[in-house]
Amino acid sequence: MSFVWRGFHFEAIDVIALGWFFIFWIAYAEFAGRRSKRVPSLMSVMGEYRREWWARIIERDMRIVDTSIVANLANSATFFASTTLLILGGLLALLGTTEKVVAVVQGLPFNARTSTELWEIKILLLLGIFVYAFFKFTWSLRQFNFTSVLIGAAPKVPDHSEREALFIARAAQLATSASESFNYGLRAYYFGLAALTWFVNSWLFMAATAWTVGVLYWREFRSETLNLLKRS
Repeated sequence: MSFVWRGFHFEAIDVIALGWFFIFWIAYAEFAGRRSKRVPSLMSVMGEYRREWWARIIERDMRIVDTSIVANLANSATFFASTTLLILGGLLALLGTTEKVVAVVQGLPFNARTSTELWEIKILLLLGIFVYAFFKFTWSLRQFNFTSVLIGAAPKVPDHSEREALFIARAAQLATSASESFNYGLRAYYFGLAALTWFVNSWLFMAATAWTVGVLYWREFRSETLNLLKRS
């Protein structure tokens, strides 16, 4: 079954696969956010450690170690942001050679026949995914920079006052927010890899999307790493 919309020729399976992709991505993001509030997850457990980290920061006179930790986290976000720009440049270059690439790829085994227009839509999907990832990584980087400023502004001597507790809670939440933005960007990479399989065929695209969600769920809520991080 196929249909035409504004000059674009689509197979029904392509539309279903694209809808499947977005539904799984959005639904998993919503599910993971809600479930993390009820049961331990990598994000929620690390949030507890961040609160303890900020309590220790207040107690230390020398905070070089803490600034080094934040710098290391910011470097990870910088690396992925830079890598994302390279990927975006490659995808934009690929748009200019669509017909040649289609001719080459369609000769591969198991590759479904596709129009040049649909091929361009697939590239645009990847562009959208990695633009989203770039914004998440750069926002994460800015938040880590804000966190480093808070280290410098932290109270010098702990007084266990309500104002100090509020500062610790806000600083820990900012660090958690930076980590969440980084996590969203990294998640986009996972789904971007799943979207690559759409160039082969739509059935593989749907299978890869479901498999990606399974991997993300297992690592976030069932992994051995989580068991090691959880409190006894």
